[in-house]
Amino acid sequence: MRTTLLFTALIQFFFIACSKEAIVEISAAEPIVTTIIDSPKEIEITSPITEDESYHWLVKMQQPNGLLESTEHSDFVSLYDNALSALLFIESGEIKRAEHIFDFFQDKIDSELRNGADGFYQYRDKNGENGSRVWMGDNAWLLIALNTYHEATGTQKYQELAENLEGWLRTLQDIDGGLWGGQNEDGTPITKVTEGIITTFNAVKGYDDFHKNILTYLNKNRWGEATKVLTAWPENPDYLNALDLHALGQMIFEDFPNSNLEQTESLYFTTQWSSISGQEVSGYCFDEDKDVVWLEGTGQMATAYNDIGNHEKANALIAELEKAFIASSMLADTKGLPYTTNYGSTYGANLLWDHADTAPAVSSTIWYLFAKMGFNPLKLEKQKNIPESEKFWTSQSI
Repeated sequence: MRTTLLFTALIQFFFIACSKEAIVEISAAEPIVTTIIDSPKEIEITSPITEDESYHWLVKMQQPNGLLESTEHSDFVSLYDNALSALLFIESGEIKRAEHIFDFFQDKIDSELRNGADGFYQYRDKNGENGSRVWMGDNAWLLIALNTYHEATGTQKYQELAENLEGWLRTLQDIDGGLWGGQNEDGTPITKVTEGIITTFNAVKGYDDFHKNILTYLNKNRWGEATKVLTAWPENPDYLNALDLHALGQMIFEDFPNSNLEQTESLYFTTQWSSISGQEVSGYCFDEDKDVVWLEGTGQMATAYNDIGNHEKANALIAELEKAFIASSMLADTKGLPYTTNYGSTYGANLLWDHADTAPAVSSTIWYLFAKMGFNPLKLEKQKNIPESEKFWTSQSI
Protein backbone atom coordinates (compact mmCIF):
# COMPACT_ATOMS: atom_id res chain seq x y z
CA MET A 1 0.00 0.00 0.00
CA ARG A 2 1.58 3.27 -1.12
CA THR A 3 0.14 5.24 1.80
CA THR A 4 2.01 3.09 4.31
CA LEU A 5 5.22 3.59 2.36
CA LEU A 6 4.69 7.36 2.38
CA PHE A 7 3.93 7.67 6.09
CA THR A 8 7.37 7.83 7.66
CA ALA A 9 8.85 10.17 5.09
CA LEU A 10 5.85 12.49 5.16
CA ILE A 11 6.16 12.90 8.90
CA GLN A 12 9.81 13.83 8.40
CA PHE A 13 9.38 16.21 5.48
CA PHE A 14 5.91 17.78 5.38
CA PHE A 15 5.68 21.36 6.48
CA ILE A 16 9.28 21.63 7.66
CA ALA A 17 9.69 24.52 5.26
CA CYS A 18 7.03 27.22 5.13
CA SER A 19 8.77 29.64 2.78
CA LYS A 20 6.51 31.66 0.50
CA GLU A 21 9.04 31.91 -2.30
CA ALA A 22 7.48 32.65 -5.66
CA ILE A 23 6.74 29.64 -7.83
CA VAL A 24 8.13 30.10 -11.33
CA GLU A 25 5.50 29.32 -13.93
CA ILE A 26 6.56 27.93 -17.29
CA SER A 27 5.13 30.22 -19.94
CA ALA A 28 5.54 31.17 -23.55
CA ALA A 29 7.73 34.06 -22.39
CA GLU A 30 10.07 31.67 -20.57
CA PRO A 31 10.30 28.55 -22.72
CA ILE A 32 11.92 25.35 -21.51
CA VAL A 33 14.92 24.46 -23.66
CA THR A 34 14.93 20.78 -24.61
CA THR A 35 16.63 18.72 -27.28
CA ILE A 36 14.12 17.31 -29.71
CA ILE A 37 15.17 14.06 -31.35
CA ASP A 38 12.10 13.61 -33.51
CA SER A 39 9.21 15.90 -34.30
CA PRO A 40 6.39 14.92 -31.94
CA LYS A 41 3.15 14.06 -33.62
CA GLU A 42 0.21 16.31 -32.87
CA ILE A 43 -1.46 15.49 -29.56
CA GLU A 44 -5.24 15.45 -29.46
CA ILE A 45 -6.52 17.21 -26.35
CA THR A 46 -9.46 15.15 -25.16
CA SER A 47 -10.88 17.64 -22.68
CA PRO A 48 -10.76 21.40 -21.97
CA ILE A 49 -9.28 20.45 -18.61
CA THR A 50 -6.52 23.04 -18.92
CA GLU A 51 -9.11 25.71 -18.08
CA ASP A 52 -9.87 24.10 -14.72
CA GLU A 53 -8.68 25.98 -11.62
CA SER A 54 -7.25 22.76 -10.21
CA TYR A 55 -5.20 22.25 -13.38
CA HIS A 56 -3.90 25.80 -13.03
CA TRP A 57 -2.83 24.99 -9.48
CA LEU A 58 -0.79 22.03 -10.69
CA VAL A 59 0.84 24.11 -13.43
CA LYS A 60 1.88 26.74 -10.91
CA MET A 61 3.23 24.10 -8.54
CA GLN A 62 5.88 23.10 -11.10
CA GLN A 63 9.30 24.36 -10.01
CA PRO A 64 12.00 25.77 -12.34
CA ASN A 65 13.75 22.36 -12.21
CA GLY A 66 10.59 20.66 -13.52
CA LEU A 67 9.52 19.02 -10.26
CA LEU A 68 6.20 19.54 -8.50
CA GLU A 69 6.01 19.73 -4.72
CA SER A 70 3.46 17.31 -3.30
CA THR A 71 1.65 20.12 -1.52
CA GLU A 72 2.14 23.81 -0.80
CA HIS A 73 4.95 24.99 1.52
CA SER A 74 6.17 21.43 2.03
CA ASP A 75 9.64 21.26 0.42
CA PHE A 76 8.65 17.64 -0.25
CA VAL A 77 8.74 16.01 -3.69
CA SER A 78 7.38 12.56 -4.50
CA LEU A 79 8.47 10.55 -7.55
CA TYR A 80 4.93 9.16 -7.82
CA ASP A 81 3.36 12.62 -7.85
CA ASN A 82 5.71 13.76 -10.60
CA ALA A 83 5.04 10.68 -12.71
CA LEU A 84 1.31 11.37 -12.39
CA SER A 85 1.92 15.01 -13.32
CA ALA A 86 3.79 13.98 -16.46
CA LEU A 87 0.91 11.69 -17.46
CA LEU A 88 -1.57 14.53 -16.95
CA PHE A 89 0.50 16.99 -18.98
CA ILE A 90 0.88 14.47 -21.83
CA GLU A 91 -2.85 13.77 -21.94
CA SER A 92 -3.57 17.52 -21.82
CA GLY A 93 -1.24 18.21 -24.74
CA GLU A 94 1.33 20.13 -22.69
CA ILE A 95 4.28 18.01 -23.76
CA LYS A 96 6.95 20.53 -22.72
CA ARG A 97 5.83 20.34 -19.11
CA ALA A 98 6.13 16.57 -19.11
CA GLU A 99 9.55 16.81 -20.76
CA HIS A 100 10.71 19.19 -18.05
CA ILE A 101 9.94 16.49 -15.46
CA PHE A 102 11.62 13.77 -17.51
CA ASP A 103 14.69 15.94 -18.11
CA PHE A 104 15.29 16.12 -14.36
CA PHE A 105 15.42 12.34 -14.06
CA GLN A 106 17.38 11.99 -17.31
CA ASP A 107 20.10 14.05 -15.65
CA LYS A 108 20.05 11.71 -12.63
CA ILE A 109 20.60 8.43 -14.51
CA ASP A 110 24.22 8.05 -13.45
CA SER A 111 23.96 9.48 -9.94
CA GLU A 112 20.81 7.56 -8.94
CA LEU A 113 19.50 4.97 -11.38
CA ARG A 114 22.89 3.34 -12.00
CA ASN A 115 24.33 3.97 -8.57
CA GLY A 116 24.03 1.89 -5.41
CA ALA A 117 20.51 0.56 -4.94
CA ASP A 118 19.53 1.51 -8.50
CA GLY A 119 16.15 3.09 -9.07
CA PHE A 120 15.28 6.73 -8.41
CA TYR A 121 14.68 8.03 -4.92
CA GLN A 122 11.07 8.03 -3.79
CA TYR A 123 11.40 11.34 -1.93
CA ARG A 124 13.54 14.47 -2.21
CA ASP A 125 13.31 18.19 -1.48
CA LYS A 126 12.03 20.69 -4.04
CA ASN A 127 15.58 21.39 -5.21
CA GLY A 128 15.87 17.73 -6.16
CA GLU A 129 18.38 16.95 -3.42
CA ASN A 130 18.46 14.92 -0.19
CA GLY A 131 16.82 11.91 -1.77
CA SER A 132 15.72 8.97 0.34
CA ARG A 133 14.34 5.46 -0.13
CA VAL A 134 14.12 3.61 -3.45
CA TRP A 135 10.63 2.20 -3.96
CA MET A 136 9.68 -0.01 -6.88
CA GLY A 137 6.14 1.33 -7.24
CA ASP A 138 7.05 4.97 -7.84
CA ASN A 139 9.73 3.97 -10.36
CA ALA A 140 7.13 1.87 -12.16
CA TRP A 141 4.87 4.91 -12.44
CA LEU A 142 7.73 6.89 -13.98
CA LEU A 143 8.22 4.12 -16.56
CA ILE A 144 4.48 4.18 -17.32
CA ALA A 145 4.73 7.93 -17.93
CA LEU A 146 7.77 7.51 -20.20
CA ASN A 147 6.10 4.76 -22.23
CA THR A 148 3.00 6.94 -22.58
CA TYR A 149 5.13 9.87 -23.73
CA HIS A 150 6.87 7.79 -26.40
CA GLU A 151 3.54 6.47 -27.65
CA ALA A 152 1.92 9.91 -27.69
CA THR A 153 4.77 11.77 -29.40
CA GLY A 154 6.02 9.07 -31.74
CA THR A 155 9.59 9.68 -30.51
CA GLN A 156 12.07 7.65 -28.47
CA LYS A 157 13.61 10.66 -26.76
CA TYR A 158 13.92 9.04 -23.33
CA GLN A 159 14.44 5.47 -24.49
CA GLU A 160 17.69 5.04 -22.55
CA LEU A 161 15.96 6.17 -19.38
CA ALA A 162 13.01 3.84 -19.98
CA GLU A 163 15.25 0.85 -20.75
CA ASN A 164 17.31 1.38 -17.60
CA LEU A 165 14.18 1.60 -15.48
CA GLU A 166 12.71 -1.54 -16.98
CA GLY A 167 15.99 -3.38 -16.55
CA TRP A 168 16.14 -2.52 -12.85
CA LEU A 169 12.49 -3.44 -12.24
CA ARG A 170 13.07 -6.86 -13.78
CA THR A 171 15.95 -7.51 -11.36
CA LEU A 172 13.53 -7.28 -8.41
CA GLN A 173 11.79 -10.56 -9.25
CA ASP A 174 12.20 -13.34 -6.69
CA ILE A 175 12.17 -17.06 -7.44
CA ASP A 176 8.48 -17.24 -6.46
CA GLY A 177 7.55 -14.62 -9.08
CA GLY A 178 6.95 -11.81 -6.60
CA LEU A 179 8.87 -8.53 -6.69
CA TRP A 180 10.93 -7.08 -3.87
CA GLY A 181 10.00 -3.46 -3.29
CA GLY A 182 13.43 -1.84 -3.42
CA GLN A 183 15.50 -0.50 -0.53
CA ASN A 184 14.76 1.47 2.60
CA GLU A 185 17.06 4.33 3.51
CA ASP A 186 19.01 2.06 5.87
CA GLY A 187 19.65 -0.42 3.06
CA THR A 188 17.16 -3.05 4.22
CA PRO A 189 14.95 -4.55 1.49
CA ILE A 190 11.35 -3.42 1.08
CA THR A 191 8.99 -6.38 1.26
CA LYS A 192 6.73 -7.59 -1.54
CA VAL A 193 3.82 -5.12 -1.85
CA THR A 194 0.83 -6.05 -4.01
CA GLU A 195 0.17 -2.51 -5.23
CA GLY A 196 3.74 -2.05 -6.43
CA ILE A 197 3.80 -5.49 -8.04
CA ILE A 198 0.70 -4.94 -10.16
CA THR A 199 1.86 -1.45 -11.16
CA THR A 200 5.17 -2.90 -12.32
CA PHE A 201 3.30 -5.64 -14.21
CA ASN A 202 1.70 -2.84 -16.21
CA ALA A 203 4.83 -0.70 -16.53
CA VAL A 204 7.02 -3.37 -18.12
CA LYS A 205 5.80 -3.59 -21.70
CA GLY A 206 4.52 -6.76 -23.30
CA TYR A 207 3.91 -10.18 -21.78
CA ASP A 208 6.73 -12.63 -21.14
CA ASP A 209 7.96 -14.91 -18.36
CA PHE A 210 8.44 -11.89 -16.08
CA HIS A 211 4.72 -11.13 -16.28
CA LYS A 212 3.67 -14.78 -16.19
CA ASN A 213 5.67 -15.32 -13.00
CA ILE A 214 4.04 -12.27 -11.41
CA LEU A 215 0.60 -13.73 -12.11
CA THR A 216 1.69 -17.04 -10.61
CA TYR A 217 2.78 -15.22 -7.45
CA LEU A 218 -0.40 -13.16 -7.20
CA ASN A 219 -2.64 -16.17 -7.73
CA LYS A 220 -0.87 -18.16 -5.03
CA ASN A 221 -0.21 -15.41 -2.48
CA ARG A 222 -2.40 -12.33 -3.06
CA TRP A 223 -5.76 -13.53 -4.36
CA GLY A 224 -8.87 -14.11 -2.29
CA GLU A 225 -10.40 -17.32 -3.62
CA ALA A 226 -13.72 -16.63 -1.92
CA THR A 227 -13.91 -12.87 -2.54
CA LYS A 228 -12.20 -12.82 -5.95
CA VAL A 229 -10.18 -9.69 -5.13
CA LEU A 230 -6.49 -8.91 -4.79
CA THR A 231 -5.29 -8.80 -1.18
CA ALA A 232 -2.77 -6.51 0.47
CA TRP A 233 -1.69 -8.01 3.78
CA PRO A 234 -2.55 -11.71 4.12
CA GLU A 235 -0.70 -11.98 7.45
CA ASN A 236 -2.93 -9.34 9.06
CA PRO A 237 -6.66 -10.12 8.60
CA ASP A 238 -7.68 -6.67 9.88
CA TYR A 239 -5.90 -5.11 6.90
CA LEU A 240 -6.24 -7.87 4.35
CA ASN A 241 -8.01 -5.51 1.94
CA ALA A 242 -6.90 -2.19 0.49
CA LEU A 243 -8.95 0.13 -1.70
CA ASP A 244 -6.29 0.90 -4.28
CA LEU A 245 -5.97 -2.75 -5.27
CA HIS A 246 -9.58 -2.68 -6.47
CA ALA A 247 -9.21 0.49 -8.54
CA LEU A 248 -5.74 -0.22 -9.91
CA GLY A 249 -6.51 -3.89 -10.54
CA GLN A 250 -9.53 -2.91 -12.63
CA MET A 251 -7.44 -0.47 -14.68
CA ILE A 252 -4.47 -2.84 -15.11
CA PHE A 253 -5.87 -6.30 -15.84
CA GLU A 254 -7.90 -7.09 -18.93
CA ASP A 255 -11.24 -8.86 -18.34
CA PHE A 256 -11.09 -8.15 -14.60
CA PRO A 257 -14.50 -8.83 -13.00
CA ASN A 258 -16.66 -5.77 -12.33
CA SER A 259 -17.57 -7.32 -8.99
CA ASN A 260 -14.10 -6.23 -7.90
CA LEU A 261 -15.36 -2.62 -7.85
CA GLU A 262 -18.79 -3.46 -6.51
CA GLN A 263 -17.31 -4.96 -3.34
CA THR A 264 -15.76 -1.64 -2.40
CA GLU A 265 -19.15 -0.24 -1.41
CA SER A 266 -19.44 -2.48 1.64
CA LEU A 267 -15.73 -2.61 2.45
CA TYR A 268 -14.66 1.03 2.29
CA PHE A 269 -17.49 3.45 1.46
CA THR A 270 -18.09 6.11 4.11
CA THR A 271 -19.32 9.67 4.62
CA GLN A 272 -17.24 12.22 6.53
CA TRP A 273 -17.25 15.95 7.18
CA SER A 274 -14.67 17.93 5.22
CA SER A 275 -12.29 19.72 7.61
CA ILE A 276 -12.21 22.79 5.35
CA SER A 277 -15.52 23.05 3.48
CA GLY A 278 -17.64 21.71 6.32
CA GLN A 279 -19.67 19.68 3.84
CA GLU A 280 -20.47 16.00 4.05
CA VAL A 281 -18.41 14.11 1.49
CA SER A 282 -19.00 10.48 0.55
CA GLY A 283 -16.21 8.33 -0.79
CA TYR A 284 -13.83 5.55 0.11
CA CYS A 285 -11.41 4.93 2.95
CA PHE A 286 -7.96 3.33 2.54
CA ASP A 287 -9.10 0.24 4.41
CA GLU A 288 -12.03 -1.08 6.39
CA ASP A 289 -11.55 1.40 9.26
CA LYS A 290 -13.80 3.86 7.39
CA ASP A 291 -12.51 6.77 9.48
CA VAL A 292 -11.66 9.12 6.57
CA VAL A 293 -12.56 9.67 2.93
CA TRP A 294 -9.35 9.15 0.98
CA LEU A 295 -9.76 11.63 -1.85
CA GLU A 296 -6.94 10.28 -4.01
CA GLY A 297 -8.39 6.78 -3.74
CA THR A 298 -11.89 8.07 -4.48
CA GLY A 299 -10.50 9.69 -7.63
CA GLN A 300 -8.95 6.36 -8.55
CA MET A 301 -12.31 4.68 -8.10
CA ALA A 302 -14.04 7.27 -10.31
CA THR A 303 -11.39 6.65 -12.97
CA ALA A 304 -11.87 2.89 -12.70
CA TYR A 305 -15.65 3.21 -13.03
CA ASN A 306 -15.15 5.31 -16.15
CA ASP A 307 -12.85 2.61 -17.49
CA ILE A 308 -15.59 -0.04 -17.30
CA GLY A 309 -18.18 2.31 -18.79
CA ASN A 310 -20.11 3.11 -15.61
CA HIS A 311 -20.06 6.85 -16.15
CA GLU A 312 -23.05 7.47 -13.90
CA LYS A 313 -21.18 6.13 -10.88
CA ALA A 314 -17.99 7.93 -11.91
CA ASN A 315 -19.82 11.26 -12.20
CA ALA A 316 -21.44 10.77 -8.80
CA LEU A 317 -18.01 10.30 -7.24
CA ILE A 318 -16.63 13.31 -9.09
CA ALA A 319 -19.47 15.41 -7.64
CA GLU A 320 -18.52 14.24 -4.15
CA LEU A 321 -14.88 15.13 -4.73
CA GLU A 322 -15.85 18.62 -5.80
CA LYS A 323 -17.31 19.27 -2.35
CA ALA A 324 -13.82 18.94 -0.84
CA PHE A 325 -11.85 21.45 -2.92
CA ILE A 326 -9.59 23.91 -1.10
CA ALA A 327 -8.57 27.32 -2.42
CA SER A 328 -4.81 27.73 -2.65
CA SER A 329 -3.23 29.77 0.14
CA MET A 330 -0.42 31.00 -2.12
CA LEU A 331 -1.57 30.88 -5.75
CA ALA A 332 -4.45 33.14 -6.77
CA ASP A 333 -7.50 31.72 -8.56
CA THR A 334 -6.43 28.11 -8.10
CA LYS A 335 -7.63 25.21 -5.99
CA GLY A 336 -6.82 21.61 -5.23
CA LEU A 337 -8.02 18.57 -3.33
CA PRO A 338 -6.44 17.58 -0.02
CA TYR A 339 -5.31 14.01 0.55
CA THR A 340 -8.28 13.22 2.82
CA THR A 341 -11.47 14.97 3.86
CA ASN A 342 -10.67 14.79 7.57
CA TYR A 343 -7.93 13.72 9.94
CA GLY A 344 -7.58 10.07 10.84
CA SER A 345 -5.54 7.00 10.02
CA THR A 346 -3.86 5.96 6.82
CA TYR A 347 -3.78 2.32 5.64
CA GLY A 348 -3.25 0.36 8.84
CA ALA A 349 -3.27 1.95 12.27
CA ASN A 350 -0.80 4.81 11.71
CA LEU A 351 -2.14 8.35 11.81
CA LEU A 352 -1.94 10.65 8.81
CA TRP A 353 0.53 13.53 8.75
CA ASP A 354 -0.51 17.00 9.86
CA HIS A 355 -2.42 18.96 7.20
CA ALA A 356 -3.27 15.88 5.10
CA ASP A 357 -6.86 17.12 5.30
CA THR A 358 -6.26 20.87 5.03
CA ALA A 359 -3.77 21.48 2.19
CA PRO A 360 -4.18 20.77 -1.54
CA ALA A 361 -2.31 17.63 -2.64
CA VAL A 362 -0.98 16.82 -6.11
CA SER A 363 -2.02 13.16 -6.15
CA SER A 364 -5.67 13.71 -5.18
CA THR A 365 -6.03 16.62 -7.58
CA ILE A 366 -4.57 14.68 -10.51
CA TRP A 367 -6.76 11.61 -9.98
CA TYR A 368 -9.79 13.94 -9.90
CA LEU A 369 -8.69 15.37 -13.25
CA PHE A 370 -8.07 11.90 -14.69
CA ALA A 371 -11.65 11.03 -13.76
CA LYS A 372 -13.00 14.26 -15.28
CA MET A 373 -11.11 13.53 -18.50
CA GLY A 374 -12.14 9.88 -18.63
CA PHE A 375 -8.46 8.97 -18.84
CA ASN A 376 -7.04 5.69 -17.56
CA PRO A 377 -3.30 6.36 -17.13
CA LEU A 378 -2.66 2.60 -17.23
CA LYS A 379 -4.47 1.99 -20.51
CA LEU A 380 -1.38 1.74 -22.75
CA GLU A 381 -0.40 -1.70 -21.43
CA LYS A 382 -3.79 -2.98 -20.27
CA GLN A 383 -4.16 -5.29 -23.28
CA LYS A 384 -1.19 -7.65 -22.97
CA ASN A 385 -2.73 -10.64 -24.75
CA ILE A 386 -2.47 -12.79 -21.65
CA PRO A 387 -3.35 -16.44 -22.38
CA GLU A 388 -6.82 -17.18 -21.05
CA SER A 389 -5.47 -20.04 -18.94
CA GLU A 390 -3.23 -17.59 -17.06
CA LYS A 391 -5.96 -15.06 -16.18
CA PHE A 392 -6.59 -16.47 -12.72
CA TRP A 393 -9.37 -13.92 -12.15
CA THR A 394 -11.60 -15.36 -14.89
CA SER A 395 -13.66 -18.54 -15.00
CA GLN A 396 -11.64 -19.68 -18.04
CA SER A 397 -8.39 -19.90 -16.06
CA ILE A 398 -7.10 -23.16 -14.65
